[in-house]
Amino acid sequence: MCQRAIYPGSFDPITYGHIDIIKRALEVFPDLIVAVGHNPHKKPLFSVKERFDMVKKATQGLKGVEVVDFKGLTVEFARKQKAKVIIRGMRMLSDFEYEFQMALTNRKLAPDIEIIFLMPQESYSYISSKLLKEAASMGAGLSAFVPDFVENALKNKLSGA
Repeated sequence: MCQRAIYPGSFDPITYGHIDIIKRALEVFPDLIVAVGHNPHKKPLFSVKERFDMVKKATQGLKGVEVVDFKGLTVEFARKQKAKVIIRGMRMLSDFEYEFQMALTNRKLAPDIEIIFLMPQESYSYISSKLLKEAASMGAGLSAFVPDFVENALKNKLSGA
């Protein structure tokens, strides 16, 4: 039986949707690595260290969660961590095509690792980090979408503070 799974992402920034997926994954996998990726193709607002620190704070108190950052292919990282499962969040149909394509590619690269899709609660299914960054840049309150410390970090980052 597989005990360890990885939930990779950019988490730029972490949202209540991400946190919901983490809690759902812990119901199935008692050992969960939340892996903050160094993705050279994305242009994150927050540095890897800032994203790592936010994820660490958001998951403190959740038994079985380890937060790490990683570079390279997720499947290779999973192998190094002796994880046989990669968790991916699926919010809306718009996520499906990209996630399906990525899952099939990962299956070809690493047939020994399973990809499992989890859906967040409906109330979080439309939240995206990109949308929240746009809303925050226009002064929107984000307390329904992210923890207070993330909202403050977004406001500070976007104001140049």
